Amino acid sequence: MKGYAHALARPPALTAVRRPILLYGLVGGLLVALLKLIEYRYLIVERSFELYGGLLALIFVSLGLWVGRRLTSPHERVVIQEVPVPVATPFVRDEAALAESGLTRREVEILEQLADGLSTREIAERVFVSENTVKTHLSRVYEKLGARRRTQAVQVAKARRLIP
Repeated sequence: MKGYAHALARPPALTAVRRPILLYGLVGGLLVALLKLIEYRYLIVERSFELYGGLLALIFVSLGLWVGRRLTSPHERVVIQEVPVPVATPFVRDEAALAESGLTRREVEILEQLADGLSTREIAERVFVSENTVKTHLSRVYEKLGARRRTQAVQVAKARRLIP
């Protein structure tokens, strides 16, 4: 332990040399800062017309860009459209439309899951079939309803009162 503490102690000669080096560095740094200040003052006095002209040009360019953007940007309008929603009447499936569409009970079940916003994987997990089976059912549903996309199939099914 003594040897370790002794190794950490600084020799007095090193401490005596450090102080003048730090003082020399501090004075040198102050002199460099003073020279830079003099150089900037000379630059500003000697080139003041160019600096003010450049600053004025920068202000006018910024102002022109801002005004140009304000005048030429398209104004966004938010349109809120009220959609009448039927008052809480219990859903009654149109059995005649169901028979006419040719959808099976399983296809209607998968279509209802689709209307709930579930993915193919989630539907497969809920009805205990593979994802490929769900995809097959969905392609048949699309064909029978004349739809090309999920959202379109759900809209058509709701319009025909096949799903709630």
